[in-house]
Amino acid sequence: MSSLANVLDDLTVEGELYESLPDNALRCYACGHECLIRDGKRGICQVRFNEGGKLRVPWGYVGALQSDPIEKKPFSHVMPGTNALTFGMLGCDYHCGYCQNWLTSQAMRDPASDASAQLVRKITPAQMVEHAKRTNASAVVSSYNEPLITSEWAVEIFKAAKQAGLMCAYVSNGNNTAEVMEYLRPYLDAYKVDLKCMTDKNYRKLGGVLQRTLDGIKRAREMGLWVEVVTLVIPGFNDSNEELWDAARFLAELSIDIPWHVTAFHKDYKMTEPDNTDSKTLLRAAEIGREAGLRYVYAGNLPGNVGEYEDTHCPRCSIQLVKRRGYVIREYKITSAGKCPQCGEKIAGLWPKDPSKVGLNGIGYPLPVW
Repeated sequence: MSSLANVLDDLTVEGELYESLPDNALRCYACGHECLIRDGKRGICQVRFNEGGKLRVPWGYVGALQSDPIEKKPFSHVMPGTNALTFGMLGCDYHCGYCQNWLTSQAMRDPASDASAQLVRKITPAQMVEHAKRTNASAVVSSYNEPLITSEWAVEIFKAAKQAGLMCAYVSNGNNTAEVMEYLRPYLDAYKVDLKCMTDKNYRKLGGVLQRTLDGIKRAREMGLWVEVVTLVIPGFNDSNEELWDAARFLAELSIDIPWHVTAFHKDYKMTEPDNTDSKTLLRAAEIGREAGLRYVYAGNLPGNVGEYEDTHCPRCSIQLVKRRGYVIREYKITSAGKCPQCGEKIAGLWPKDPSKVGLNGIGYPLPVW
């Protein structure tokens, strides 16, 4: 059986997001680490590497592919009630102990490992679009691993998706660069960012730098992308009132229309010491977001236990516009012009042009694509 590293190295092409340097070295611009990669070496992500002075990047495969509700990404202001065909590759530029990517990133650091190699499936952009059509998806989303480090492949897929009339989105840690965002801008509609905490010390424990993520969120907004932000609230790690206020104030200063999702942590992978997040903590975080001036605050991962914070309300007259239970849309009242039907307030987001076709079908589970 081929090792995971060998399988992935075979599925590469020369990348575009890099600069050539003397002595066959290069600088990669796919993520905020901006790795200096010498000949024969790899970047922090392990999947972008230097071969003879040329950057090799992932291409032509998926490690995961499924169509599921777009609310699962989570996007609450992007085409509610529709499906999103979501694909992922392997590799990450962080090493968060609570994330599925921790396992594959460790496997890729072991040249003899064959873990996850059997999950790699070759695919073409045309096949991806066919899967999207077959599952009635409105969008194609790069997620699961960190999409920034596989941006060349994502763009190839997004080109085909755009031609088919589909929206395109990233679910990212926000550790981006000006170069990668300019590269993506012609194809991206929406960009979800995980704002993991508000202390640089804890960010570095996860493999990142706080300021790079803050800059990444701001950069995406300035480029005109629809941005939603998620903070996984972890007891003892980032759940203090002070830190939650810092996050909420930062977002409100950028725009009070940025949806902020505070979601519940559960013990998994290598982070098993903190307690699972309870509904009381999520409600406290959501109320802080509301008090900071954010107009759209959501609490996730505990459906049925967070009251109004599953739903979208009009920020002017407070009527319920979108009623949710988990990933299922129960009611939808936003007009075709994206406004509140009662007071006419413009509701920020990317909304369906025909409200009557919003999927009130109870779909809240993945749809098979293979």
